[in-house]
Amino acid sequence: MQLKRSTALIILFLLILAFTTISIFIDKHPILPFDIRASLFVQQYQANWLDQVMLAISFFGELPWSLLSVLVVAAIFYWQKYKREGLYIASILVSGLVILGIKNMINRPRPTAFYVRLVEVNRFQSYPSGHVLSYVLFFGFLIFLMNRLTTIPKNTRNIVTYLSAFLMIFIAPSRIYLGAHWLTDTLGGFLLGLICLFPLCYFYLQKENQTIIQS
Repeated sequence: MQLKRSTALIILFLLILAFTTISIFIDKHPILPFDIRASLFVQQYQANWLDQVMLAISFFGELPWSLLSVLVVAAIFYWQKYKREGLYIASILVSGLVILGIKNMINRPRPTAFYVRLVEVNRFQSYPSGHVLSYVLFFGFLIFLMNRLTTIPKNTRNIVTYLSAFLMIFIAPSRIYLGAHWLTDTLGGFLLGLICLFPLCYFYLQKENQTIIQS
């Protein structure tokens, strides 16, 4: 069942509205008691092994590995004769410019040791979470492709889907646990990730439909 253009535009508008509203609020209120309580709740159980697990979950969002991951996966798709899919995956890199621009606009400071335990120290601004954005966009699009490309072996599609879903679900808690982000940072990253993912999937389907009609 294909999503109608009008419905797609309404959903995209609501996502943009939600993200804009949260961004304006965060710009006016960079430190929220709610965020502090959420971080303390996530960090209430601490262990060295859990630190390593959370760092491993966040690994693919760290530079330069985030860039290399996208380029390597795009190259694999292109090499396996899925050229259009490879180009779409490579286009995800544009989101890096988007996230940097918004981070500089909001300019929210990272959580500090005064409020939370810092397992990981980061350089850039806090809002929105670039890790969450990139995971939602990159792994979300991989899940989307695994659902569309039935020519790929089923076992491969299942492994990619489950691994991608796992990383998408746990990236936000990992960033909060590591003290790298506030909860609202991850929420903003999630919404912005969907905003970027939505048109990517939509235009992919539009091109897919044109190919079917032409054939």
